Amino acid sequence: MEQIVAEQPLSLSENRKTAYILLKRTFDIILSLLGLILISPFLLIVMASIVLEDGGSPFFFQPRIGKGCQTFQMVKFRSMYQNAEEMLAQLSDEEKKEFHENFKLRNDPRITKVGRFIRKTSIDELPQLWNVLVGDMSLVGPRPPLLVEDEAYGTHLQKVMSVRPGITGYWQVHGRSDTSFSERIEMNEYYIDHRSLWLDTRILFETIAVVFGRKGAI
Repeated sequence: MEQIVAEQPLSLSENRKTAYILLKRTFDIILSLLGLILISPFLLIVMASIVLEDGGSPFFFQPRIGKGCQTFQMVKFRSMYQNAEEMLAQLSDEEKKEFHENFKLRNDPRITKVGRFIRKTSIDELPQLWNVLVGDMSLVGPRPPLLVEDEAYGTHLQKVMSVRPGITGYWQVHGRSDTSFSERIEMNEYYIDHRSLWLDTRILFETIAVVFGRKGAI
């Protein structure tokens, strides 16, 4: 007689993790869709402002490392001049050193006037609601690394990208640009180890406070 082996039930922690992932994705879809609809007139104004200052496309698509270390195209409002890549080669030695250490510049000469404003207010990130809607990103999670940051993350990359990257995250509300690269990695790993709907909700509300306070913005 064939022996029937009972399927082992999921542990409580696994059940909670599954429920959390499903609920988080549901909230991501609902909130990103509502957000895109409600702020669409404002998005059109920003798009027009970018085009009027520098011409070209108002959007900037950049390959980033996503969940499972898979590459996706992250969309932002363009905040730099169209010839930003050429300008990068003209940076001073000190600026190049800062860029290679932190992958950003505090006083970046490549940023347009409109770009500086939308960066300070984080408006440049709003098009990423589309990335959230289609499943590339989440509202809350580690920021998706640049492809050139692969080596800098080292062995930490697999853990950091074990979840969907987010528009905002733990390190954005705990220092933003005032944190070092290694501190950002530590904060991302802390979030992954402690993530929950409560923590995600708290980060979203803290993000609003940080953006309006412009703390740590560049």
